[in-house]
Amino acid sequence: MSEITPEIVAEHGLSPEEYERILHALGREPNRVELGIFSVMWSEHCSYKSSRIHLKKLPTEAPWVICGPGENAGVIDIGDGQAAIFKMESHNHPSYIEPYQGAATGVGGILRDVFTMGARPVANLNALRFGRPDHPKMRHLISGVVSGIGGYGNCVGVPTVGGEVNFDPAYDGNILVNAMTVGVADTNKIFYSAAAGIGNPVVYVGSKTGRDGIHGATMASADFSEDSEEKRPTVQVGDPFTEKLLIEACLELMASDAIVAIQDMGAAGLTSSSVEMASKGGVGIRLDMNAVPQRETGMTPYEMMLSESQERMLMVLKPGREAEAEAIFRKWELDFAVIGTVTDTGRMELLWNGATVADIPLGPLADEAPLYDRPHLSQDEYKDWAKVAPLGELPPSGNIANDLLKLMGSPDLASRRWIWEQYDSQVGADTVQRPGGDAAVVRVHGTAKALAMSTDCTPRYCYADPVEGGRQAVAETYRNLCAVGARPLAVTNCLNFGNPQRPEIMAQITGCLDGMGEACRALDYPIVSGNVSLYNESKATGGGSAILPTPAIGGVGLMDDWSKSATIAFKAAGEQIILIGHSDSHVGQSLWLREVHGRRDGPPPPVDLAAERRAGELVRQLIAGGHVTAVHDCADGGAAVAVAEMALAGDIGMTMTVVEQIPHPAAILFGEDQGRYVVTTRDGDAVRAAANAAQLFAVRIGTTGGDALVFDLVGRGGEQRVSLAELRSAHEGFLRALMRGEL
Repeated sequence: MSEITPEIVAEHGLSPEEYERILHALGREPNRVELGIFSVMWSEHCSYKSSRIHLKKLPTEAPWVICGPGENAGVIDIGDGQAAIFKMESHNHPSYIEPYQGAATGVGGILRDVFTMGARPVANLNALRFGRPDHPKMRHLISGVVSGIGGYGNCVGVPTVGGEVNFDPAYDGNILVNAMTVGVADTNKIFYSAAAGIGNPVVYVGSKTGRDGIHGATMASADFSEDSEEKRPTVQVGDPFTEKLLIEACLELMASDAIVAIQDMGAAGLTSSSVEMASKGGVGIRLDMNAVPQRETGMTPYEMMLSESQERMLMVLKPGREAEAEAIFRKWELDFAVIGTVTDTGRMELLWNGATVADIPLGPLADEAPLYDRPHLSQDEYKDWAKVAPLGELPPSGNIANDLLKLMGSPDLASRRWIWEQYDSQVGADTVQRPGGDAAVVRVHGTAKALAMSTDCTPRYCYADPVEGGRQAVAETYRNLCAVGARPLAVTNCLNFGNPQRPEIMAQITGCLDGMGEACRALDYPIVSGNVSLYNESKATGGGSAILPTPAIGGVGLMDDWSKSATIAFKAAGEQIILIGHSDSHVGQSLWLREVHGRRDGPPPPVDLAAERRAGELVRQLIAGGHVTAVHDCADGGAAVAVAEMALAGDIGMTMTVVEQIPHPAAILFGEDQGRYVVTTRDGDAVRAAANAAQLFAVRIGTTGGDALVFDLVGRGGEQRVSLAELRSAHEGFLRALMRGEL
């Protein structure tokens, strides 16, 4: 083994202080294999060393939570002896380096997190952030990422039913690809990862180990250099057909009682899976590296332990069940090998060619990994640093119809049809609502129940005010689930930030987590799983340019009767359009201010969490009672954009009267005040009475009908209109033109 030099330590992403901790933990100098194991286990991606201390702020419990953070995925009770199991994770750096495989293996990894726990995956979602549409690399990145998500999800047979896409220059050098999977399991057949039973066999199943993905976890815990091409070998290569076989083989074995513990080989591969299983069980583990199935010749223990080859799992079986398990995996044409045993040593021991090549106490690798309380600015200091200009005087209202047309064709509001039409959203035949609405709805197979799911975050809000942005990200998923009629139950998250060693970035992290925690507590909406992705910045974009703070939230809710789910589409002419929730014309950080007037000024809209909860409960009550025919939450672009999206979805226009008493029509129509819904109804009196009883403002704002959106600006020049055909052309045109190279 070569001598460990300071240069080798630095290449492994370890600080001199961390290396001193390794020397103390071992009582000697590590060899190269041991150093590699410490480097991946102590990476941000695996240890959460800069965020663990703050993640403890988040509420994680409720009567319906079966398993919160700490396992492969979160588990909630959905009644009738069934559970929903779900999680969201990042694959940001790999997707920038190699967009197709980066995105594809992101999908594969999150699927394994879910079926590892005994669930059959029923839905995939994603949250994507790209840079400027005219950036020279962006078309290549968008095309690769979308193809990778579709290529993997479509082949593995799990529908991709929802997600979100944003564009901002802050993501030019570091795009975000966050993948979410939801599965369903029986509550008496949930599997965990804690190894147990001294002498029990440790088995490896799935694909063979290759050299792809080595140091992937370490690479994901550092910012980018000028040339990301040199990191291409750290990106894994996925095979969705093998993953499909692995799902079926695992679920078949899970139907027996042979499995003691199971863990997928995700980030840091065999290292993290074996360390996590042994440390959670309070036991030791001994592995024979010669027994690991290998697809390349001459592989070393260092390469085998750090490889992130895909479609692999590690299990602890009951003694004597090896032959039964092997028969199942061989039937599905997958590798199966007994590679080790559970020990009572509390250590990881690796044998190769008859010699011990690693002998490490598990405590320092896992529970005793470094934990940093990084310095961070106060929120007041952060706002001074962020230099968000005060809103000042509002721009003039201008032409409402023209502003709406511009917004509907803008990158953040344009139709995502070009993207989601490449995904199979119907496979499995249980998809009730596919992409394009507020939340996806997927029936729980063989029942009347359905799961609703949504991913949301507004990064520009989080940058301007991290606490308010954190609140809003949670509240918007809550709102989207309520808008289809589902009762929000729990949240997963994917926390994407820049370099935590910068105090201003840590202020974003602590502020967003504070806001998220407040919202989850107020809405009785706990966080049951998640992922942290730091160092999302690139030297290539101008000296350490960080992404916008992006704490993506994945919400899951339950419907008792999927046939009663609400949709956003106008259903018929002559119905009343009612806006529920108070409007204060808040245009700070709005898309209208940015897209129409080129300004990123002012604070984001405040979130009244008590009113948010009342509004959500009211809307669910209205849907269940059959009092509304269409529902849509107000988000980016405000009430005018919400109405336009409803009109396009139903191919029915509307007429709205804007009275003289409204001082600034554009602000009231495009303001992004929170906690609001637009509904259509044939009984406006009943809707307004229910809103009043819930202490919520509700006002009729228009009537459905016609083939245009007509705004009657009383006393300000009369009617302004935009036809549905014009609106659809603008809305559908952006992505298609971008991907044809016409922008």
